[in-house]
Amino acid sequence: MFEPTRYLIVGPSWVGDMVMAQSLFKLLKSNQPESEIAVLAPAWSEPVLARMPEVDRSIEMPVGHNSLGIRRRYHLAKEIKGQFDQAVVMPGSLKSALVPWFARIPVRTGFVGEQRYGLLNDIRKLDKQKLPLHAQRVAALGLAKSEPPLPLEKIPKPELISSEGNRSTVSQKLGINPEHKSIVLCPGAEFGPAKQWPAGYFAAVANWGVENGYQILIMGSSKDAEIAASIARDVSGIFDLTGKTSLGDAIDLMSLGSHVVSNDSGLMHIAAALGCNLVAIYGSSSDRYTPPLSESAVKLSLELECQPCFQRSCPLGHLNCLNDLPPEKVIDVIVDGGDA
Repeated sequence: MFEPTRYLIVGPSWVGDMVMAQSLFKLLKSNQPESEIAVLAPAWSEPVLARMPEVDRSIEMPVGHNSLGIRRRYHLAKEIKGQFDQAVVMPGSLKSALVPWFARIPVRTGFVGEQRYGLLNDIRKLDKQKLPLHAQRVAALGLAKSEPPLPLEKIPKPELISSEGNRSTVSQKLGINPEHKSIVLCPGAEFGPAKQWPAGYFAAVANWGVENGYQILIMGSSKDAEIAASIARDVSGIFDLTGKTSLGDAIDLMSLGSHVVSNDSGLMHIAAALGCNLVAIYGSSSDRYTPPLSESAVKLSLELECQPCFQRSCPLGHLNCLNDLPPEKVIDVIVDGGDA
């Protein structure tokens, strides 16, 4: 008698990558609707995973992203031994493959990465020519090794399900009107300043929004508080939520946004997965590798000769890829999208 597969997915350590991992979960569930998917991931990711219907449970990774922690990985593996038929290891590091190997999960799938021969027994070589997009690489781990890669249009898109109850509760607590049209600004970028559109440009969009009847929300972590404060200084009646909400609250509040303006960041991918009208701004990175997987997203990039450089700071010292992208271009997208 056929038994549905019990999957352990070793998830990524970045917000955007975790959102895009839902494409893998959806692909596995579409092939085997009765399968069970558990995701081994950092504790911060639980609110994201909780908003993915395909994920049956999350398991907290007991060690940090930069820690080897062999003893703790071993003890976790003993706890879950016998619970899974296949592991899919999404990160490319050697240490990320240890728990499935310690747990003796029968099938252990992943790309070669840091020479993980032996730790993985369904090992794939990453052909970047055949799989140029991150989404294609994610999806490939859900296919048999012999299957051809999926074109982007056939890859299931991430779709986060926000909590209406929590959204209502948090909105009331913060004094936000959930019925009022909103522009959500996401000015941070964990990677570095070469992905951050100037604060003054975000402020110009915010001022335009206020003049046209929008409420303005700024979202991000406490690391984004400084840039958020510089935006809020020049705008009246703005809601600066940086560092003041949990990740789950931020997801639910973002679903209120009539429009979202974001750098290439984890919050950009959350906005795309929520189906928001998104303006995604690209500087040092490229929408040809990690595009927002949504038909409601407009990607803005000047496509300069020096783009993409994938550097944290501009190696040429001018940051023209972002400084020369004026706020009027973003405002034009919002106007074209309606509600103005």
